[in-house]
Amino acid sequence: MDNYTTKKLTIVAIGIILAATMFLHSPVVGYAQTSSTTTKILRVGYFPNVNHAQAVIGFGIGEFQNELGSNIQVQPYIFNAGSSAIQALLANRIDIAYVGPGPAVNGYVASQGNGLRVISGAASGGVVFVVRNDSGIKSPKDFANKVFASPQLGNTQDIALRIYLHSKGYQTKDNGGNVTVTPVDNPTILTLFLKRQIDGAWVPEPWAARLLNEAGGKILVDERTLWPPDGKFVTTNIVARTDYLQQNPDVVKKLLAANVNETLWINNHADDAIRLFNTQFHKLTGTTINGNELKQAWSRIQFTYDPLKLSLFQQANNAYDIGFLAKGKPRPDVSGIYDLTLLNQVLKEKGLQPLQSGGIGVGAGTGGLAEAIP
Repeated sequence: MDNYTTKKLTIVAIGIILAATMFLHSPVVGYAQTSSTTTKILRVGYFPNVNHAQAVIGFGIGEFQNELGSNIQVQPYIFNAGSSAIQALLANRIDIAYVGPGPAVNGYVASQGNGLRVISGAASGGVVFVVRNDSGIKSPKDFANKVFASPQLGNTQDIALRIYLHSKGYQTKDNGGNVTVTPVDNPTILTLFLKRQIDGAWVPEPWAARLLNEAGGKILVDERTLWPPDGKFVTTNIVARTDYLQQNPDVVKKLLAANVNETLWINNHADDAIRLFNTQFHKLTGTTINGNELKQAWSRIQFTYDPLKLSLFQQANNAYDIGFLAKGKPRPDVSGIYDLTLLNQVLKEKGLQPLQSGGIGVGAGTGGLAEAIP
């Protein structure tokens, strides 16, 4: 067993009773007050989702707090929607958030490029278009008059579904077409699937695995296949409020170091990470994910600190093209959304390859979903 894993298991043993007790008293995960020498506070938002595994594990067992040290008090906050997390960030209620590319871009554009910066990646992939086995759908030729669901109007998966339908020659009913897209939350999608009230859904993990195993679904499209050449596309980034980033680079750097450590450990210890994630997931939600379903979901996700910039630019393009970003205004330039300075410092200090700091604007041809589908 390597030193990092030994350290992790020790932290789990020490912190599990305290973490469980504290969570019973509040939906916000907290940590005990540090000594009077604490001078800085870091408020971090994340979701109880598989593609936020670094945060779920790292905050759940106190590992991120340990990395930040006794002079920084971390205050994690749990969210269930990217739009809510970005609203909290821009309203100065949190300082950093694990969030999808759609909400990150929306927040950047809404704040006229001033409110936030993407400072790291967290996850790629883990998004699947599932249809019912008895829906009669064998290919896109069968989409007419069907009803599909997405997790939220205008979110990353909703836009991907609409772009895919458009690429296959379909329009949604709200645009005069013959395909219905119904945005509802993921638990409701599962219910509608079971009741045969929808024909399919474009969903993140672990909901895809649940639709496959519990609701008679089959994979029509794994979104990774739509992102050549390597199937990578961002599903989770870490974003920071710009003023907090500028005023507290030391704090942010320590958090990024913790995230890089967690990412590497997860990728090298998948079975242990899955078990530990499920334990922390239970603390956050009161439920666990079926072990086989969680393994299936995990297999379709890549945990990475690379923010996969080109895929975000293409997703921003897609959102603009179908009217969900800066509607009625010129195409926004989001090329300034990244600040990878601290991440690259962390990577260099760990002997890892730094990432390119430059980027291209939204208007450039970057490949990806819209261009990948014949």
